[in-house]
Amino acid sequence: MPFSWYYHRLRTMSIPEIGYRATQYWQKRKERQSQQGYFPRSKQLLHLPKTVLPVGAVDFRMKQQSIPIFGQDFRYDQPIDWHLDISSQSRFPKAFAKDINIRTSEYGSAKHVWEVNRLQFLTLLGLQYRSTNDEKFLEQFQNIVQSWIDDNPYLVGVNWYSNIEVNIRLIVWFFCWELFDVNSLMQSNSQFKKFVEEQWIPTIYLHCLYSHQNPSYYSSANNHLISEYAGLFVAASYWKFAESEEWLSEAKAGLEKEIIIQHSANGINREEAAEYIQFITDFFLIPLVVARTTDNPFSDAYQGQLRKILDYIFQMMDVRGNIPYYGDEDDGKVVLLEGGHPDNFKSLLTSGVVLFGNNHWKSKSAGWDTKNTVLFGDEGKQTFDSVATSSANQSSSLFPEEGRFFLRKQQDKEEIYVHMDAAPLGFLSIAAHGHADALTFDVHLDGYPIITDAGTYTYHTDAEWRDYFIGTLAHNTIRINQTNQADSTGPTMWINHYRTKVIISEATDLVDTIVAEHDGYQKVGLTHRRSLVFDKEQNTITITDNLLGNASQEYSLEFPLHLHPEVIIKSVGDNQFLLQHPQSRTLEVQFDSSLQTREIRGQTNPILGWYSPSFRIKEPTSALYCNLKFSNTVQLITHIKVK
Repeated sequence: MPFSWYYHRLRTMSIPEIGYRATQYWQKRKERQSQQGYFPRSKQLLHLPKTVLPVGAVDFRMKQQSIPIFGQDFRYDQPIDWHLDISSQSRFPKAFAKDINIRTSEYGSAKHVWEVNRLQFLTLLGLQYRSTNDEKFLEQFQNIVQSWIDDNPYLVGVNWYSNIEVNIRLIVWFFCWELFDVNSLMQSNSQFKKFVEEQWIPTIYLHCLYSHQNPSYYSSANNHLISEYAGLFVAASYWKFAESEEWLSEAKAGLEKEIIIQHSANGINREEAAEYIQFITDFFLIPLVVARTTDNPFSDAYQGQLRKILDYIFQMMDVRGNIPYYGDEDDGKVVLLEGGHPDNFKSLLTSGVVLFGNNHWKSKSAGWDTKNTVLFGDEGKQTFDSVATSSANQSSSLFPEEGRFFLRKQQDKEEIYVHMDAAPLGFLSIAAHGHADALTFDVHLDGYPIITDAGTYTYHTDAEWRDYFIGTLAHNTIRINQTNQADSTGPTMWINHYRTKVIISEATDLVDTIVAEHDGYQKVGLTHRRSLVFDKEQNTITITDNLLGNASQEYSLEFPLHLHPEVIIKSVGDNQFLLQHPQSRTLEVQFDSSLQTREIRGQTNPILGWYSPSFRIKEPTSALYCNLKFSNTVQLITHIKVK
C-alpha cells in the first residue's frame, strides 16, 4: 500500500486504537511464527449439541448445483479451487493470511474468493438431504468440507484474513449440523462420525478461536464486529468446548451493546448503507432464535431494538417492497436457505411477524418461505398465518434526527414515493460503507424506481470505478468544483466528513416539506441548502437548491439526475423532459432555466451514466446532466410532476 494510505489510516485512529493496533501487530508476529497450520486433532466437544432449530417440513429439490456470485454462475458439484478469484482467474497465494494484500488487484478480488469460501451453498445441500434423504448430498457435503479443511490450514491463505468470513462459516456450519441432523448420523454412520470428530470439530474450534482473538474494535467496529459476536454466540451456544461459556458471555454482551450503539433510537443503522441492513439484521435475528431455544434470552432492550430495525425496513420499502440503495451494497447474505434470488428484506419481515405479530409488516413480506420454516418450524407458520394482513395505505415517515425521509402518497398499489438523504456520511471515523451523497433524493412511482441511486459495483478493485460510484457525481445532488463532498483516501475510508443539518421536517396529509444543508464545501467557502416540497394534491415535487458561496470566488456546479435503465427519456422543451417507465406513470422534470442540460449515457471519460444493480455488475443508463458556472450565490428550482 502507498505511504499516503497508511498516513490517512493513522489519522482516523484515536490514541487507544493506536495502542490496540500495536498489540495486534505483535499478535500477528507470534501467529506467523508459531500458529500457521495449527490443527488441534484432539479437540473434542464436551457433549454433542442439543437440537436448536424446530425445522418444519421442507420440500427443497433443486436440479442445478450452482449459485450466482456477482453475476457469475458458480458450480459446487465440481472440484473447487478455494483461493481462486472466479472473476479474473487470478489466484491468491497460500501465504500467512495477515500478510496478504487484498487492497489491490494483484491477486484479483478477495471478495470473489470470500464469497465462495463462505460455503453458503452447503445449506442448500442440507435442505436437499433433508427433503430426499439421498446419501449423495451427505457425501458431497463431507467431501467439500474436507477439501476446504485440507486446502486452508489455520492462518494460511486469504480465507483466514477477515474475521467476518470466519464467522459466517460458523453460522453456515451451525445450520448444516441441524439440517443434516449430525447427532443422529454420528450414531448410525461410523465413517461420517470419524470425519466429524477428527476433521470438522477441530476446524470449528479453530474458527471460534480466531473469532475470539481477532475482534474488529475501534474504527473498524462496524458490521464486522456484529458478525463476530453473532458467529461466536451461535457457535458457543451450540458447540460446547472448554472455552465456550467464556466466549458465549462475551459474545452475548457484545451483541447487546452493538445493537444499540450501531443503530439510532429509531432502529436506523448508522453505517448509511441500505442494502447492508438485511445482512446486519440477520446477525441479530439468528442469535435471538438460538437464544430463545437455549434458555439464554436476550434483554427486552435488545428485542425492542430489533423490532425498531424491522419497522425501519418496512418504512423504507415502497409499495412493491423496493428500497432506496443508499451507500454500499455487495449482495451479502448471512445464510442461504432459498433457491433463486430471494428478497431477504421481505423474509425478515416474515420473521418479524412471527416474533412480534405486526400485521403491517405482513403486507410487505413475501409470505412464508424456507428460511422461516427452518428458523421457526410449523408452529411459526401457524403464528404467521394467524396474523391478519393490514391493507391500510402508508403515509410519510420522517426521521429528522437521522436525516432519513420517506415521503409518500399511496392509494392501494398507486404510490408516489420520494426518499431524501440528509444523513451523515457514515459510521465511525472511516465511514467505510458510506457514499458522498448528502441531500440526494430518489423517486419511485407505483413501486418502480425512476430517479435512483447509481449503486456500488466494486470495492477494492477497479479504483476508477470505485471512486465514481461512491462519489458525489454518481448521486442526485450537487457537486462543486468537480470535488466530492468529503475526501476518499482509500476504497473504504473517508476523511474530512461533512456535517448535515435538518432545518425543516414536516409532513401533513397535503404537503411534506424537508429543508436541510451540509457543509462539505466549506473548504471552498460554500454551503449547499436544499428544500424539497412534495405537494400531494398536485402530485408535484419542487426542489430548491441554494448554493451560498463567496462573492470573490468562481464556482462550477454539476447536478445530475440518474435514471433507472428501464426509464425512457423524451425531451419536450427547453430543460424539460418526460421520464417514462413501461410499467408505471410518467414523470415530467423541468430544470432551472439557468442550467445547461444534456443526456449522458454510458460515458467513460469521464465516467457518468452507469447503473450497478448488483455487486460487480454495471450497465449503461441515462443521466440528465446539468452544469453552471457562478460566483457568490445561486438558487436553482427543479419542478417534478407526476403525469
